[in-house]
Amino acid sequence: MNKTITRIAITGPMGRMGQTLIKEIKKNQHTCLTLALVEKNHPLINQDIGDSLGIGKIGVLATNKINKDFDVLIDFTNPNATLHYLKYCGKFKKNIVIGTTGFSEEEMHTIEMYSKKTGIIMSSNFSIGINLLFQLVEQTTKIIGENSDIDIIDFHHRNKIDAPSGTALSIGKVISKVMNWNLKKHSIYYKQGITGIREAKKIGFSIVRAGEIVGKHTVMFSSSGEEIKITHTASNRICFAKGAIQSAIWLHKKKIGLFDMKDVLSFK
Repeated sequence: MNKTITRIAITGPMGRMGQTLIKEIKKNQHTCLTLALVEKNHPLINQDIGDSLGIGKIGVLATNKINKDFDVLIDFTNPNATLHYLKYCGKFKKNIVIGTTGFSEEEMHTIEMYSKKTGIIMSSNFSIGINLLFQLVEQTTKIIGENSDIDIIDFHHRNKIDAPSGTALSIGKVISKVMNWNLKKHSIYYKQGITGIREAKKIGFSIVRAGEIVGKHTVMFSSSGEEIKITHTASNRICFAKGAIQSAIWLHKKKIGLFDMKDVLSFK
């Protein structure tokens, strides 16, 4: 096989992101799908994953048995599953792209430990647009952060189980780093009742979970007499899939370490 081809394993291939990833991998001339991992007793085990997605046979059967026939694993599942696959990747020196969110501090420490054994790219959001938003928010915070009330409004579909989203928290971390704040101590989560006057030096988080919203994040800087809003809207999951695949190709050429989309997009 041509050495320029990145062989990719996908977890959760029948999920929303999994399906989109497989279709985009098939379109990309620099990638091929070699492994589609499903849970034990999944009804599609041993069936061609392409047939299951309605895109025709692609020669890859759904399986719950992980093997070494891949260069990079892309995972958008849940923390428990991600850590299971990470353990395998660490053992066999396979790289991994992690799009899962909702990790605890202890789980994040585990990921950092494994980055000493293998290559990991981890991001709360793989779209190029949202990563540009991070840069815009950083620059805006440097200029007007001291004199603004800052709010993050997080919109997602009704089935998303974590809140705020990983992306919203990443935005909060960008702001907190510039302002030299502790994100936990400098966050407000609006609740019912008499909340009192807005506290200064806080990031306000508002959460919307409704319908089939793929993802929308607005960062609002409000000061005396004016307001600035920076918004990113994802209309479908293709932008996330393309970013994750671009990351897998980039990571295939790297060794060990923990990276993010700043590295992939050369923002650093």
